[in-house]
Amino acid sequence: MHRKIIPGTVTKRDRISFVLWTAASLAFCLWLGNWWLFVLLLLFFFDLYISRLIPWRWWQKSQSKAVRSTMSLIEDIVVVLILVSVLNLFFFQMFKIPTSSLEKTNLVGDHLIVSKVNYGPRVPMTPLALPLVHNQIPGTGAKSFSEAIKLPYRRLKGFEDIKRGDIVVFNFPAGDTVPTKVLNPDYYTLVSRYGRERIWGDRETFGEIIYRPVDMRDHYVKRLVGMPGDTLQVKANTLIVNGEPRPWPKEAQLNYFVQTKGGTFSSDELDKLGISKDDIFVLDGSDPNYLPLYRALRLEPDTTGSVPSYGMVYHFPLTRGMLAKLEKHSAVKKIVVEPDPSPDQFTTYPLGADFGWTRDNYGPIWIPKKGATVKLTRSNLPLYERVIRNFEGHALEVKGSDILIDGKPASEYTFGMDYFFMMGDNRHNSADSRAWGFVPEDHIVGKPILIWISIDKNKPFFKGGFRWDRFLKKPSAD
Repeated sequence: MHRKIIPGTVTKRDRISFVLWTAASLAFCLWLGNWWLFVLLLLFFFDLYISRLIPWRWWQKSQSKAVRSTMSLIEDIVVVLILVSVLNLFFFQMFKIPTSSLEKTNLVGDHLIVSKVNYGPRVPMTPLALPLVHNQIPGTGAKSFSEAIKLPYRRLKGFEDIKRGDIVVFNFPAGDTVPTKVLNPDYYTLVSRYGRERIWGDRETFGEIIYRPVDMRDHYVKRLVGMPGDTLQVKANTLIVNGEPRPWPKEAQLNYFVQTKGGTFSSDELDKLGISKDDIFVLDGSDPNYLPLYRALRLEPDTTGSVPSYGMVYHFPLTRGMLAKLEKHSAVKKIVVEPDPSPDQFTTYPLGADFGWTRDNYGPIWIPKKGATVKLTRSNLPLYERVIRNFEGHALEVKGSDILIDGKPASEYTFGMDYFFMMGDNRHNSADSRAWGFVPEDHIVGKPILIWISIDKNKPFFKGGFRWDRFLKKPSAD
């Protein structure tokens, strides 16, 4: 119920409301560092509760009950939208895990509460946007924001520093340019495969090519494995940072081929082991099309029959704990880790550069650090070209043996931001920094702090579909 305001009457409740809103506005504007906003809010609340020079609630004098009821409802909706939008932009935001790149640390169907205050929230860089939606209006595909006003990157003070091992939500750094009909792989990978002319010319296949500002790029969630200034390498699936092997996250996974002795696993067995239905691929051991693969994996054929058979061969991801259990299974004959894929199966960053890096053997690569200077050569330029041009906004071109930045010859470059290297714990099923490169500091959104609900889409809701054991669980860390 809305209290009727009598002109000229200032009650005790009005004074208390004015003081509370003024105190909240002062605290927020101190944090934001914006005194002009505080002055505007102070004047607004003073007039709303004390002076009442402007008839903010003019409808309360209407003779129509319908007008009074409708306008009161609109006021409630506007106030709620403003408060929820402030919470969403500066404090907490909800996200859903859509892919298996962090399995089993986070599961597909986990709904996360992400804190923006831990690392400090970004001041919106694209402030003209519809509240409570991201880059598209649901159900329409139309963009939900306007670039008429653009603000520079600025981050408010948080209460902890981002650190190696954190699970982090960020804007997809390769998501600045987006073909509307093909979202995966990203635009730069598509250009590398098919050429820019086809991507821009074939609207029927790829759709319209659109640009998205930093804070309107799609959200990703990965584990931060490389800090600014680190030298990182992946060697035979082992992560090495600054020359030291890093411990595996508890629930990290790799893909394996599992050869049986001829039988099959029941769906119940695989479910109890923790293997998702979407991750299971079964190969017929007697199919001649797969014989080259089986020989390459050095699987052991059964030669007692007239035709050699390799039994049934499964392909799915396993944690080390799951692997240890499966190795003891009576039906298992042999388990082989998935071989390193060819470049056409897993494209690595930097695209188009012949470093010989692969998914399982990547780097070494130095991660840019704010204020650090690197010598630029034709050989290392592909590593930092996107940083210089796309993330830090400089004109970059190569003429003969010369590298030009903003039209001037450059033999070195000093970075203006910190950068991070992200990887998924599901190491063989994660498109991460190995595929699309560094994550700039201005792309960091926040830190997941709670799983508030988790739903397994492959099961009935009341028969395992709702994962009760994950309800209000803290996301795993290293």
